[in-house]
Amino acid sequence: MARFLVEVAHETETLPCARVVHVFLTTGSHYLTHADWGCRDGVHKSWFIAEVNTKEEAQNIVPAAFRSEATVIQLNDFTVAEIEHILKQHNV
Repeated sequence: MARFLVEVAHETETLPCARVVHVFLTTGSHYLTHADWGCRDGVHKSWFIAEVNTKEEAQNIVPAAFRSEATVIQLNDFTVAEIEHILKQHNV
């Protein structure tokens, strides 16, 4: 299964911000109810990591009203061996 970082931006005013958070908290989706928020630091975005099969599945976790504002990024890791191989190919 793949891992995706999902970021959802929203309005900065207090009432619209609270409404977005309320929608997330009341959806029942584990991912949404455990999202992290940057609002108290002035960054009006939420983030969560979804372990699903496709980017589309991750996108569809976001409530429909906020999907157009969502950014979905597939996450990966690297090994030292992989990076050393790439560097060697580029004579570094």
